[in-house]
Amino acid sequence: MRRTLEPYLWLLFSGGGVVAALVLPVLVLLFGVLMPLGVVDWPAPERLGALLDPVPVRLALLGVVVLCLFHAAHRIRFTSEELLGIARFDLVIAVICYGGAVAGAIVAGLVLF
Repeated sequence: MRRTLEPYLWLLFSGGGVVAALVLPVLVLLFGVLMPLGVVDWPAPERLGALLDPVPVRLALLGVVVLCLFHAAHRIRFTSEELLGIARFDLVIAVICYGGAVAGAIVAGLVLF
């Protein structure tokens, strides 16, 4: 019996979907709508720096980014295969999508730490 990574990739996809549905709309609403319109005051740079100072906050933010990247990679992989009819290149598409997610996760880790 041959084991595949597919269940783990689906796990990352579903976790990223939950995070993307619950966390990202709040961040977009705050930093993309309310603060630019002046409804909520922009935090001082020192305050944002102090918010990101604790390691658990950085780890949580890294988790949000990583899960969203893997969710996007999985969605792009299967959508491109189905819509474009290029399922015969599954391995290449998977390497590109998940490789991009891993590279993005590494960059996010470097930026946060």
